[in-house]
Amino acid sequence: MSERLISYGDESHAVRESSNPVNAKPILPAIRKIGLRDLRSALTAGIEDFLAMPSHVVFLSIIYPIFGLFVALISADHDVMPLLIPLTTGFALIGPFAALGLYELSRRRELGLDVSWKHAFSVWHSPSRNSIAVLAIALLTILLAWLFVAHALYRFLHVDPMVSLPRFAYSLFTTSQGQTLLIVGGASGFLFATVVLATSVVSFPMLLDRNIGAGAAVLTSLRAVRSNPVPIALWGLIVAASLAFGSLPLFVGLAVVMPVLGHATWHLYRRLIN
Repeated sequence: MSERLISYGDESHAVRESSNPVNAKPILPAIRKIGLRDLRSALTAGIEDFLAMPSHVVFLSIIYPIFGLFVALISADHDVMPLLIPLTTGFALIGPFAALGLYELSRRRELGLDVSWKHAFSVWHSPSRNSIAVLAIALLTILLAWLFVAHALYRFLHVDPMVSLPRFAYSLFTTSQGQTLLIVGGASGFLFATVVLATSVVSFPMLLDRNIGAGAAVLTSLRAVRSNPVPIALWGLIVAASLAFGSLPLFVGLAVVMPVLGHATWHLYRRLIN
């Protein structure tokens, strides 16, 4: 593994890249073993980044409360009412891509570079931007697949549509069809979330940090999960619980939860990858 200076945004700095010939198999980085202390340290560092750059991360995260409110508004349309839960949970599936700007700010702060909010968008000057786009499309495809599965389950189980959100929730928890939908839908959502976690826990931060392909980044992420199954599973639970907590009330809490998790994910990557 070697380093070279490249132009990235309006500054030049070292980016790690493989010294192999172009057609050679890329050298994958070593994976560190981590524990609960590392998860706690990553979260602490994420909070510190948030406190150091609050105006920037709130600006970046404002899309999440807006999206949540938009979902609540379209739920007034009875035809899309059954998709309310899949939509409100499913947008977290594209969170690893949406948090790219947060990773970049944490990366720049770590290097002692300027952390003005404009640099959150300099990720598109990254030498790995094409790989980033490929993984972003993959996450969007997973989100659409989740919505398709959720809608198919709703139709298959014949859950009666209701005229209001409270009545729809009542139907979910008090009828056999609704309870089956919750169980099967929850299990399906868990599988989709597990795939996203396993393939993206370090892949997006790695693409910012190194000039590497999408396949190598995903493979490294899978290796990190294989080497640290319990800590990564716990990290996934922390993320899920934090997003659920941040969704109340009316998703406004996501303006704080999302940036903290985004910054913390960068620091988790730094602890996982040599």
